[in-house]
Amino acid sequence: MNLADLDAELDQAALSGMKYAVWARLRPQRVAVVDPDGTEHSYAHVNGRANQLVRLFRARGLQAGDAVAMVMSNRVEFVEVLGACLRGGFRLTPINWHLTADEIGYIISDCEAKAVVAEAGRAPVEDAIRQAPGVPVRLAVGGAIESFEPYAAALEGLDATDIPDPVCGQTMMYTSGTTGRPKGVHRPTPAIVPQALYSQRGYEPDTSVQLCAGPAYHAAPLVFDISAAMATGVPLVFLDKWDSEQVLRTIHERRVTHLHLVPIMFQRLLALPPEVKARYPVDHVRYIVHGAAPCPPEVKRAMIDWFGPVLSEYYAGSEGGAGFAIDSHEWLKKPGSVGKRPALLQVRILDEEGRDLPNGQPGTIYHQLPPGGFTYWKDAAKTQATRVDGFFTMGDVGYFDDDDYLFLTGRSAETIISGGVNIYPQEIDNVLATHPAVADSATVGIPHPEWGEQVRAVVELRPGYEASDALKAELLAHARAGLPAFKVPRDLDFATDLPRSEAGKIQRGKVRAPYWAGRERQI
Repeated sequence: MNLADLDAELDQAALSGMKYAVWARLRPQRVAVVDPDGTEHSYAHVNGRANQLVRLFRARGLQAGDAVAMVMSNRVEFVEVLGACLRGGFRLTPINWHLTADEIGYIISDCEAKAVVAEAGRAPVEDAIRQAPGVPVRLAVGGAIESFEPYAAALEGLDATDIPDPVCGQTMMYTSGTTGRPKGVHRPTPAIVPQALYSQRGYEPDTSVQLCAGPAYHAAPLVFDISAAMATGVPLVFLDKWDSEQVLRTIHERRVTHLHLVPIMFQRLLALPPEVKARYPVDHVRYIVHGAAPCPPEVKRAMIDWFGPVLSEYYAGSEGGAGFAIDSHEWLKKPGSVGKRPALLQVRILDEEGRDLPNGQPGTIYHQLPPGGFTYWKDAAKTQATRVDGFFTMGDVGYFDDDDYLFLTGRSAETIISGGVNIYPQEIDNVLATHPAVADSATVGIPHPEWGEQVRAVVELRPGYEASDALKAELLAHARAGLPAFKVPRDLDFATDLPRSEAGKIQRGKVRAPYWAGRERQI
């Protein structure tokens, strides 16, 4: 079969979620997934597990359109569950296992999961599932979980051949606004990536190797690492925690050609001693895609100097939209840009009154809705609040230059992006507000040289309490007791009077502004 015929077959297989089955038929014994401990799994094994899972879910009553939640680290079962949902017509929600039991339980309940697949020891799933009763299928990997059935035992003896009646499923990632609980980004029709796009990124089935060094439950690694490897038939190498030398060693020893990173990962790799870098040549790397957070220009230049002009930056969100991309050659001509105005979907820059702004003037970025659109799951108000005449915003601020290249300058939404991870300040304020000393608080992101932004809480005290180091320590301990570690403020400041609007709402932008004073970029 020539490459053109193969691409056509894979495009057809994508419509039923069966791309991985094509590769399993063509190269059943080739390595498909490498676990963090080095264990290798073949295409035949992973594809067979996906088929068994579909049969198990159907036998337990799940139908096309039903939801499956997954709480799992980077391991082969993640790919197996994803493959099952894509071909079984199920709606998969991967959940951040760093969240609290309350947050995990909320998402399991909110997405209406009929099945949960969870990894033992990675999250307080036992407590979470008590908040989401009525989930009929519960499978545990990597050990025992109370009230969960062992994953391997549940699949034992089931038919592993390709299911005869596949239905294309999809993922529903959870994102959040500035207030309230996270919300699922729901598309009425699955998003299908054309196979030709992977050829443009330099994938070659016989020589390419994909690395996933970030958490698989995030949208970007899921798309750029896992789904890309499944679509192109190349080995996927998983790492489960960041160790800079181990990452570099893996890139070298596994001959990794493609990978997704975020700027903090660049900085940590660049910080390795010269003698360590010299031990692991990387001239075989063909494509590094990055995004999720702004990348300092000096960091990106240093990566290009080291790896060569193989970096490609993207700007997009879980919601979809136009999607921007810029390769190294273009970026060196337009440093700081995230790409040129796309040809397929429109992008508008609007002022506060909703008027279009000319090139050179920053405003809120609005993306044309993708085909089929999207909604925030069970939240019509939030969906509508982001819309203007067939366009939506993620709250980012930027401008087009005279050559139609987009530059990001800030964020009107209050989301903090620290190390590529979205953190929603209202969640932190809600926890701090439960302490008897706190009258009100405004959590913001402040500049950080490595993480991009760092979480800082600014607290207004109730009468009778005085600011002190002891009280600061007490409040931070209170936050640690109620939040996942990555959301806990790294420091806390006291304010006598937080700025408020005429309606009494805290003006978080004014709280944030002094920390960013004098900086050209505000993100």
